Amino acid sequence: MASSSSLRRIGILTGGGDCPGLNAVIRAVTKAAILRYGWEVWGIEDGFLGLIRNRMHRLSMADVSNILTRGGTILGTSNKADPSRFAVGTAPDGKPVFEDVTNRVVEHVAERGLDAVVVIGGDGTMSGTARLIQHGVHCVGVPKTIDNDLMSTELTFGFLTAVETATEALDRIHTTASSHHRVMLVEIMGRNAGWLTLHSGMASGADVILIPEIPYDLNVVCDYCLRRSREGKSFTIIAVSEGARARGGKPVVDRVVHDSPDPIRLGGVSEVLCEQIAQRTHLETRATILGHVQRGGTPCAADRVLATEFGLAATRLLAEGRLNRLVAMCNGRITDVEIADVADKQRTVPPDHPLLDAARAIGLCLGE
Repeated sequence: MASSSSLRRIGILTGGGDCPGLNAVIRAVTKAAILRYGWEVWGIEDGFLGLIRNRMHRLSMADVSNILTRGGTILGTSNKADPSRFAVGTAPDGKPVFEDVTNRVVEHVAERGLDAVVVIGGDGTMSGTARLIQHGVHCVGVPKTIDNDLMSTELTFGFLTAVETATEALDRIHTTASSHHRVMLVEIMGRNAGWLTLHSGMASGADVILIPEIPYDLNVVCDYCLRRSREGKSFTIIAVSEGARARGGKPVVDRVVHDSPDPIRLGGVSEVLCEQIAQRTHLETRATILGHVQRGGTPCAADRVLATEFGLAATRLLAEGRLNRLVAMCNGRITDVEIADVADKQRTVPPDHPLLDAARAIGLCLGE
């Protein structure tokens, strides 16, 4: 097992979608590695793509100074570069041709002399990391995603900032809905998990919260809007997750990205619901899709602190020789789990979650 005395050079990459707090982790890992352990740190560019194409550069203290508050990632990222299924060209029918280029990654790691790689990412990135580990690449994971859907950790950095962003948007929509007496739908990211919609919906005082874990009944939603109107409440705010679906139906697909490991892109459910609600209730209805604005901007204070703590925990795992593990938050304490245990899994809102009970208790509609 490796130890701090045997480590000389580590790599660090950010995979998947961008997220507030990525730079805070890069900063913490790099500074702790250099100052506390005397390691070299190499930044791998554009996630796994940098490992595939051997694009990386050495990081200095100066490189990571003054990046704590910056959104995005100074290393770049990619959500299309899965080494086990990498698009290398196009077939005559226009479809991408995939190859397993994992051996190329292993060669580049050895060529650069990387003793281990700190991988910052969500469920897709950790699934790819688990496959690299099977090929002998030593890794430590740091959990990021605005969706908060990574298994075995109750919190991922980036989530709290995204909740603030979505909540502020809902607050602003609230004033417009009130002024114009409308039903206003706000579509929020999250894929197949409703954490972001549930938290921001509760925080903003949304009247209806629709999440993927609870398929909605359109009649229930429409009746709720009409009842509010009859009771003198002239508007309704609906927070809807992009992965929400009608009972017995499927999520609304925005597009298919054929050269991506995760080709299905959800989106547009708010526009579908907007039309359906307007037709059935004859209430003036509008939809707003927040989109990638939820990923951007400076991280909130809590995410800056959490990302720094996660980064330090990752370097500590490396120093202790505890490789191939993911930093995690359990019961409010930082711990770690096997990366293999979180690969190819997704953490969704359980039916007995306290926030769902709170929503029902105060009369919110969950579409049930």
